Amino acid sequence: MSIQDLIDDFAFLDEWEERYRYVIELGKDLEPLSEAEHSAENKVPGCVSQVWLVNELRRDANGRPLLHFRGDSDAHIVRGLVAILMRLYSDKAPADILAVDARAVFQKLGLDEHLTPQRSNGLYSMVARIQSDARAVAATA
Repeated sequence: MSIQDLIDDFAFLDEWEERYRYVIELGKDLEPLSEAEHSAENKVPGCVSQVWLVNELRRDANGRPLLHFRGDSDAHIVRGLVAILMRLYSDKAPADILAVDARAVFQKLGLDEHLTPQRSNGLYSMVARIQSDARAVAATA
């Protein structure tokens, strides 16, 4: 599912409660993390809920680096936000990751105005971590 598909899906949901349930549903489809991956090293600081992000360097057909992300949280709504971030950033080149404006996407989804300040801070802590991972790969590529 592309991010445009996600934006289109959210456009059909009129009520915030419907969007909230949809976000939770998205979180149910996350690739699982192993128990070992639920580690302090993978934990994202700045999130009220516990959030873990793992990245794996992959290569496209031309040998260019791509980052594949997986994530998890102990909170259902946050797991859904992680799932949205995976759609935004996973399996993309570092330059493409750094070019994504997460705030603009969350505005298009209509989620920015419905997240508590703590959730918003946590969300953008996850984005900062993903972008940091992308910058690190870009520097070595």
